[in-house]
Amino acid sequence: MKELAKVFKALADEARLRILNLIFRTGEICVCDIESITGFTQTKTSRHLLYLSQAQLVEGRKQGLWMLYSIAKPKDKDHELLLGFLKTLLQSNPVAVQDAKELNNNINKGCCTTFSVIKPEIKPAVLELN
Repeated sequence: MKELAKVFKALADEARLRILNLIFRTGEICVCDIESITGFTQTKTSRHLLYLSQAQLVEGRKQGLWMLYSIAKPKDKDHELLLGFLKTLLQSNPVAVQDAKELNNNINKGCCTTFSVIKPEIKPAVLELN
């Protein structure tokens, strides 16, 4: 029960939900891209990513100069269902949709290091916005 409470505490913050939304939409994203879209400082972004990581919602990996984050692999069926439900909820949230549009604009301008430098062959789901 304590682990479940930790997850819900992590989800009880708008900044962390915005970060999760960006990760859901790209699959993997670097810290600088999160900062660019949200307007958060590096300190605030890192603090929230650490919180999400401790709740086992995201995982990070180092790629050259970049720290990349993705959704953590679900540890069980309940965790998988929760992540799926959260992803669905965020797809229609007005703030999440606006962040996705901003991310799409940045990717199209070539500003997103995740897709313009590290993995240019990958097209994120956010490019499929209507």
